[in-house]
Amino acid sequence: MNLAEIKKTIEDAVPHSSAHIFDPNSDGQHLEAIVISPVFENMFLVKQHQAVMKPLKQAFAETLHALKLKTFTPSQWEEFQKAHHIKTE
Repeated sequence: MNLAEIKKTIEDAVPHSSAHIFDPNSDGQHLEAIVISPVFENMFLVKQHQAVMKPLKQAFAETLHALKLKTFTPSQWEEFQKAHHIKTE
């Protein structure tokens, strides 16, 4: 799976989500993802990560080796952006 396919897989599996996928090593195997969704409200962190990782089972079987994952609700993401001086359009 390429980055666009991984993004689509996550966004299709997690309702109302926005996924941002990065390949910092440019190897297609060790990726990072930020996933923002209102469905993460009142959900334990482990359940959030399971919701993202489960649909990627095929990618892990084929090419993906590691995924550094951060999940946020929209309000958490807004606070994270403010705290880290991240500006988005």
